[in-house]
Amino acid sequence: MKVVLTIAGSDSSGGAGIQADLKTFEAFGLFGTSALTVLTAQNTTGVTDIQEVSPSFVKEQINAVLKDFDVAAIKIGMLYSKEIIEVVKESIKDLKTPIVLDPVFISKASSPLLKEDAVEAMKELFEYARVLTPNRYEAEALFGYEYGNDSSLESITNAPTAVLVKNHVVDTPEGKVSLDQLFMGKKKVAIQTPYLETTNLHGTGCSYSSAITANIALGHSLEVSIKRAKEFINLAIESAPNIGNGPGPINHKAAGEKVK
Repeated sequence: MKVVLTIAGSDSSGGAGIQADLKTFEAFGLFGTSALTVLTAQNTTGVTDIQEVSPSFVKEQINAVLKDFDVAAIKIGMLYSKEIIEVVKESIKDLKTPIVLDPVFISKASSPLLKEDAVEAMKELFEYARVLTPNRYEAEALFGYEYGNDSSLESITNAPTAVLVKNHVVDTPEGKVSLDQLFMGKKKVAIQTPYLETTNLHGTGCSYSSAITANIALGHSLEVSIKRAKEFINLAIESAPNIGNGPGPINHKAAGEKVK
């Protein structure tokens, strides 16, 4: 069985963060391990508190996993502070393991998820990743990206790694689609699924990046991994359990049974 590692925050409601990553890994038949960076008190209606894990303990968690397991791929999510970013960098900089970096710092609701002084520090991790998976707000902040504006693409096409920009909703003659754009240097690949009218989107970003990680660990190419992950998320949203009083979580188990 392949082993994968997620370095990310905890979601007490179980729909996002570490919990979503582990559910996603299991849905693809992988064994998930974890290193927690922050603890959050949250549910589907919002986050009420955040407690940062000490950087030294984050490092201990990562080292404990890497010393004992042959890790096939790593997903990095919410890092929160430049001190945590620094210990993560020290832990991964010499690894040959493929890394999916979800640069979590602006949520779909435009809420900040990273300390203000840590954004520049996070950019130092980009060179170690196989792919970055920002949403469109994060892509704009990091690269000046604007959908449909070719003159805004110079920075993103010169990024040190591939960049997948998520969360576009586009009207087509066949109806609305959920569109993501993968930039690999000057090459651009569009990946889409039918758009689903729903509020059950809690944890989709975390689950998407961990599904990409899972498929890379299974030996798929980056493009195939993203396409399979995109299908997985679409299926998970489609079968969401409709729980909670806010934007609900998705159904990882049901999607995993269908996507294999």
